[in-house]
Amino acid sequence: MTAHSAAAAGIRGNAAADPASAPKWASLAWALLILNTLGSTGAKTVLPLPRSVSQLVTMGALMTAFVIALVLNKHLRIRPSAYLLLLTLLLVSSILSSADLQEGAGALFRCFRLAVFVSTLWLLTRWWDGGFSFVRAHIRAYTVVLASVAIGLVIAPGNAMPEVYGGRLSGAIWPLTPPQIGQYAAVVAGLTLLLWFGRRTTWRSALVIVVPVLALLMLTHTRTATLGLVAGLAVAFLSMLLTSARARKVFAWTAGIGGAAGVVLAGALQTWFLRGQSADNFSSLTGRAKVWDALLEAPRTTSEYIFGVGLTDKSYDGLPIDNSWLAIYHEQGFVGIALVAAFLLTLIVVAVLRPPSLARACAIFLVTYCVSASYTEAGLGDASPYLLHLAVAASLLVRGVPQSDEQAFIPAKGANA
Repeated sequence: MTAHSAAAAGIRGNAAADPASAPKWASLAWALLILNTLGSTGAKTVLPLPRSVSQLVTMGALMTAFVIALVLNKHLRIRPSAYLLLLTLLLVSSILSSADLQEGAGALFRCFRLAVFVSTLWLLTRWWDGGFSFVRAHIRAYTVVLASVAIGLVIAPGNAMPEVYGGRLSGAIWPLTPPQIGQYAAVVAGLTLLLWFGRRTTWRSALVIVVPVLALLMLTHTRTATLGLVAGLAVAFLSMLLTSARARKVFAWTAGIGGAAGVVLAGALQTWFLRGQSADNFSSLTGRAKVWDALLEAPRTTSEYIFGVGLTDKSYDGLPIDNSWLAIYHEQGFVGIALVAAFLLTLIVVAVLRPPSLARACAIFLVTYCVSASYTEAGLGDASPYLLHLAVAASLLVRGVPQSDEQAFIPAKGANA
């Protein structure tokens, strides 16, 4: 068996470990949702890819995902989900704020996209059972995306690390920005490490995936993704310390080795984090703070304060907002902020109330990552990878087959150890 097939087998695990595993077509629908959220802007690709073509591909992927989910769930059997209920209310609010066309017809198109996106998630809730089917589908799909990034780096290093991004790794096959690649790499690495910890995959399979993925993360020089990965794993392991000796041992070793490495490599880490920026540029978060100040100081009507101006391309005055909360404030107003805060708080409370388990740890990792990344990345208020990360977390927090605390960290019979 090749290293790649071994890794895939390790991530797939055994169906017996997840009693109501989602069908392969549901995993395909999930992969298509991920394709839809890749976006259509980034570095120059090896083969010229007009933005209109990439937009057609991403929208086609979304519609195909919806059709697949509808065919699979033709009887419209759905599971109750507070997360999706609040997300649906956010959709309704977005439609109301976009209806006056203040941001043009594009706002209504983005509402349509969000509506299809949320509808597809509702259809897929039939297979949300607290198991790891969607975790594995998440890892596989993003691993394919990251593999395309690695291929682009090999065949066209100039395009993959262009000067326009300061020599940071970007997508040369599909137009992906460094922050996108960093986000995908951090989520794949974090989930894979947790699956290894919970004995849902072998250490060889985890090694084959995690090492190259972390190398890609380092090449992106993405601080948000790196800090999100560290914070997510730290909180996930802390949630298991009281019930798992293995978690305590891993946490202690990681803290010890990480602390020693931090002292030894302090200079290199500082250089990596600064990315050659001046102190002023670094303190203003690469210019983000200036956009944020301008957005907050701009005059707004009472209606815009409450409901926002409608869905946009997450920019203000031609510059990216790069903050989920300010983007929501701009587009969906205080109502949108309240709804997003509500579904995040719901996921956090449900996770805290669940007994310790690997599923809960993975959910906590994903929620922590999304919350930490929301400060310098937009996406919590519209169809995005962040909403998919949170959907995976919600699927893990569904009450499935009863599982004791002790069983939570022991592989099912026949599963990869």
